[in-house]
Parts: sequence; structure tokens; C-alpha cells
Amino acid sequence: MRTPLVMGNWKMHGTLAEARTLATAIRDGLKRPRGVEVVVCPPFTALAAVGEILAGSPIRLGAQNCHWEASGAYTGEVSPAMLAELGCRYVLVGHSERRRELGETDQRISLKVQAALAHGLTPVLCVGETADERRQGLTFTTVEGQLRAGRAGMMPDAVGKIVLAYEPVWAIGTGVNATPAQAAEVHGYLRGLLSELTSKETAQTIRILYGGSVKADNADALAAEPEIDGALVGGASLNAPGFIAIVRKTARAGAAVRGE
Repeated sequence: MRTPLVMGNWKMHGTLAEARTLATAIRDGLKRPRGVEVVVCPPFTALAAVGEILAGSPIRLGAQNCHWEASGAYTGEVSPAMLAELGCRYVLVGHSERRRELGETDQRISLKVQAALAHGLTPVLCVGETADERRQGLTFTTVEGQLRAGRAGMMPDAVGKIVLAYEPVWAIGTGVNATPAQAAEVHGYLRGLLSELTSKETAQTIRILYGGSVKADNADALAAEPEIDGALVGGASLNAPGFIAIVRKTARAGAAVRGE
């Protein structure tokens, strides 16, 4: 069975002192998380400091983005090799905020996925539709296009090494999350698509997270859906008690799904 994964995306928030305080509180509050994997993704400026605080703990370090080259004349960018050196295990790729605000293309996102894998990082490929696309009945078309483009150029076995995150754009930072049924429907569709791109057996091992206004009061209902394998948490991950509650509720719901 798939172990649930909860990731905290801190986005562009926090001074170095604030990042240290938040990381320490999460580490101390989750000394022995059972039945769940936990990752925090601080801003680049705080990765080294947070990595030191999390060293020796079960909480893993992740990054919010990477370039597709290992080095080069790319002013302002950070390579996957640099992230690996800092101890990162995961990296977000193709988040809707980067697609929408920074013009990231499917082609570049695909290159980032491949680069992350080449440097031992697990890419978390984000997909999701806008409110207009959902109203037009294009949800499946949109997420399928993003998934197919994101895995372009990869061998089928490499697809099994990624994590997917379904983040409906209309739910990110709005306080309005997809219902468990809405999210599960898209997760099930993505799982079926993964079966075509890899194999049914491999598809059953790939974790698909839900992201979009995940909070402590809806985390358990979302995680209770068998096709939802955890959460990519935005704003709520900046509050240690709230994030810890999300982790614990996700772990309990996941155990119930597995019949433990």
C-alpha cells in the first residue's frame, strides 16, 4: 500500500529566523510520525538552515523549484545538483503559480522532471485546472495534457519514480477546496492514465497528493478517499500546530483506508 505523504509548501514566506522557528516546532511536534511521510519545502534562502534543524529527524527536506541544468549561466536559478547537496529529497515542479505567474511551459517542466530524477530527487509534478476549464468540462483534458507533457521523454519505468499533486487552480489560496468526491474523481482518472503510461502495477505505487486550501478541518475527509495519498499544503503549513494536525489526521485516515 502507498504510504501517505504530506508536504508543506512555505512559498515566499518567512525570514531566516521565522523559518528556523517553524522548522523547529514541526520537528519537535512530529518526532515519530507513523504511517505517513512528511516533507517541508522552505524558500531557497532557508534550505540550509532548515536542513540543519531537520537533520536526524524523520522529516524530509524539499525545494519549491529547480532549473533543468546542473550548472551554467542561468542568473537567479538553482540547479537540482545544488538542492541535492543541501540534502533535499523532493522538489516541486510545475506548480500552477509558476505556470501562471512566471510562464513556465510544459516543455520546461518536463526538462525539470527529468533533471530532478537524474540528480536523485523525487519530482512532485503538479497538475490542475482553472475555474474556467472546470466550468467548460475540461478538467480531465487539462490534467491529462499536463501529465503527458510532464512525462514526455521519460521511459515508462521512470514515471514510477515521480509523485503527482492534483491542485485545482481555483482552490489554491482561495479557502475553497475541492470536495473529497471531486478530488477523488480526478485522482482516479490520473491513476488510470498512469496505468496507460506505465503499467497497472506501477500506477498503483505512485502517490497522488491533493493540494488546494487543505486545512486541519478537511484533511481527514480528503485522506479518507482511497485514491488520495496525502496533501500538498500551502498556507496552512506556515502554522506549526495546524500543519501537525494535518499530518496526524492524514496518517489516521490512511491507516483506516488500509484497514490497520
